[in-house]
Amino acid sequence: MTVINFRLKISDQRNRQSYPLAQDIDQLKMQFESDRGRIINSAAIRRLQQKTQVFPLEKNAAVRSRLTHSMEVQQVGRFIVQTIFKTLSSEQQKNYGLTGLERSMESLVEMACLMHDIGNPPFGHFGEQAINQWFEQHLPQLVKEASDPQSPELFSSNPALMRDILQFEGNAQAIRLVHSLLNLNLTFSQAAAILKYTRLATEPKPNTGYLQKKVGYYFSEKAYIEKLAANLSMQIGARHPLSYIMEAADDISYCLADIEDAVEKGLINLDQLSKLLANTFTEQVNAFELGSALAKDMQHWTEKAKKYPDQYFISLRVSLTHPLVTHAAGQFIENIEAIYHGQLDSALLEDRSYAHAITETLKKVAREHVFCHPEVEKLELQGYRIISGLLDCYRPLLAMDHQTFNAVLTKQKSAPLIEKHLAKKLPNKHLSCYQQAIDALALETTDNEHFANLEFYYRCRLLQDYISGMTDQFAYDEYRNLMVID
Repeated sequence: MTVINFRLKISDQRNRQSYPLAQDIDQLKMQFESDRGRIINSAAIRRLQQKTQVFPLEKNAAVRSRLTHSMEVQQVGRFIVQTIFKTLSSEQQKNYGLTGLERSMESLVEMACLMHDIGNPPFGHFGEQAINQWFEQHLPQLVKEASDPQSPELFSSNPALMRDILQFEGNAQAIRLVHSLLNLNLTFSQAAAILKYTRLATEPKPNTGYLQKKVGYYFSEKAYIEKLAANLSMQIGARHPLSYIMEAADDISYCLADIEDAVEKGLINLDQLSKLLANTFTEQVNAFELGSALAKDMQHWTEKAKKYPDQYFISLRVSLTHPLVTHAAGQFIENIEAIYHGQLDSALLEDRSYAHAITETLKKVAREHVFCHPEVEKLELQGYRIISGLLDCYRPLLAMDHQTFNAVLTKQKSAPLIEKHLAKKLPNKHLSCYQQAIDALALETTDNEHFANLEFYYRCRLLQDYISGMTDQFAYDEYRNLMVID
């Protein structure tokens, strides 16, 4: 067994270190309080109140937004950390370098849970698909239009950059937000706790492997992730230990929450739901070969909850959350060496266990009876059309070479008028992020082809940053304005 010392993973080191590192636990906690303040006061967190969880543009405040969902995840994450420390003996905590770190771990996990969805575009996962499909359809032609006729075609010498642009991912965008766009300068430990997947977007997707099944970060944040990993004794391609807890908290929270929102909107009633949960749980228990006697548990929980319909989900949540949290904490401890090194290639709650049967039951009921409901599908298609339409409107900013785009940004008289109007609508923080990347690039290279490739790459990022940062309502309003719809 290798030495495990969580004090190396829970550190107050930052990308820009302007103060001495903490010498004791109290100083360390204060630095994580600083992280907490930076995160809670960030615009990205405020925008979550108008971003979709399941139902876009929802006016019923009882139905979850990304913000209310993230707050629930936050509480479950805190509960898992508390359970881990309650389960570990004082001697075990000492052996793992965890003594005195409970409050620091709670804070890091809570804030990771609060941030875990900040990179998601408007209209949820359909928004991600809309962005990726639009770029897949248009990027090959845009590359031709933006290329200098006297130079090699853009990306011809670096096709991996095109692969990166074609893989917009909410998790990777979260890393880009906290580092490049919002410039929060969080501790490396806090930022690493939201690094759910570990694959660089320029790399092809492997045939197997859980940690790299999705993109974790973009080329634009590659240097930052490398510095983060070096400072936290992490190998590239490995996770931070606390990201496993954040992921488990999300899995526990959203499964039941999406179903509860469907009941709130009248898409399914409690009698139907109780039967679906009991039947589906029986199927999962049998599929995992856990013993048929366990199948009665879900029926017991739902019958108990039905006695007080107005308290149905409170009762059901209490019944389900405790075994799930206990199992997640147990899995963290049982696999602590692999988790410490970030090499456990699975989620804590995906192990064909009793707890896994519960979460899979909830996910399956949501997939088959909520997400495919005509009302949900209608809203998703509307969101898809809005995002695709917005990208169509801003397409001209990509369909030009760098010299013309620079003329647009600097408002030169020779610049095309429509493009200047479009550029004026881009937020200053996004433009500033783009310009900083280009200025740094100009200082580090004299290779014109390399500069042209990366300039266009960062310009594509600029547009993806803008569209993905919109709230559902802002995207809807902007679409109507640009399409001249009353």
